[in-house]
Amino acid sequence: MQKTKILFTIPNFDTAGSGKVVHDLVKGLDKNKFEVEIACRHDRGEFFKVVQSLNVPIHLIETTCAYRPYASLLFRLRPIIKFFKENNYDIVHSWHYSSDWTEVLAARLAGAKWIYTKKAMSWGNRHWKIRSFLANFIIIINNEMQQYFPNKKNQALIPLGIDTNYYSPNHFPKPINREEHFQIITVANLVPVKGIEVLIQAIKESEDPKIRLIVLGDDANEYGAYLKNLCDELNMTHQVAFLGKRPDVRPYIADSDLYVIPTIGIGEGLGMALVEAMSMEIPVLGSDISGVNFVLKDFKSLLFEAGNALALSQDIKRMQSRSFEERQQLGADLRTHVLNNYNYDSFIEAHENLYKELVNRKT
Repeated sequence: MQKTKILFTIPNFDTAGSGKVVHDLVKGLDKNKFEVEIACRHDRGEFFKVVQSLNVPIHLIETTCAYRPYASLLFRLRPIIKFFKENNYDIVHSWHYSSDWTEVLAARLAGAKWIYTKKAMSWGNRHWKIRSFLANFIIIINNEMQQYFPNKKNQALIPLGIDTNYYSPNHFPKPINREEHFQIITVANLVPVKGIEVLIQAIKESEDPKIRLIVLGDDANEYGAYLKNLCDELNMTHQVAFLGKRPDVRPYIADSDLYVIPTIGIGEGLGMALVEAMSMEIPVLGSDISGVNFVLKDFKSLLFEAGNALALSQDIKRMQSRSFEERQQLGADLRTHVLNNYNYDSFIEAHENLYKELVNRKT
């Protein structure tokens, strides 16, 4: 049986938040049925080494180009078209976050099927519409994304899946009922839409010195500096710890009492760090925005108004007031929800079925 040859394209495995998802997808696909390769722009970042351990070909190549000038676009696309043709890909699956449509044009001209996973809630410009029109198929990861392409038949909701055996509390010491402090954690690519300042302000509002906050994410940027200055201004440096980017977030989640995702703006695609925390049986709170409210659709009491520090502060107090046993039960219920809805095996199976269907299509 001839294998289906798939190229996954992604900007990088350093800042691209979906890098772990692509890694898990490549790892899980049946190698007897699929021949997999990866294309990204550079090899920076610790996680790139993890991706290399998958032992699949990785091409350090740019698969997009500038739109303008339009008159020379096809000429500038020639190296990308040639790359796709020479490697004889059946499917190019894009995990790029932008509205770029030059990659899909190159893939279609090379004779490959092109699909993309809609990872975030960004939308509105005409380039997104061109990209979606040219795509052979679109994968959406929350139910609200469907409104973006109401006339696109070739789309499906496939929520991201995680390895729940990896994100399991069983790898770490059992939690204890500690009295000295209440530890909150948030994990994010630190950019302004993540709303970390709302969480900091909510903790300040609580006026509870027992609360501690751990922030995981690359803070060596303007937003990180802003957050640290905010902690100085609020006299909260003793309560907030910025630990930077960590390759394995599980020990920090397992050692926490509560995970908070305070994103503001148009929303998250799905919020994988939230799902990971739920899988680790940690109680969570999330802002009531697209993506987050999709994940917590069965736990509406865990949602708070986005950007409302006072509402979040009150929810944190309510979570603190729960008994240790009640928080443990909530954590167990959240993990069960992940097992039922973000199952890794179901995630892999859905993609394998889609790839098989696409290859069998004549157009």
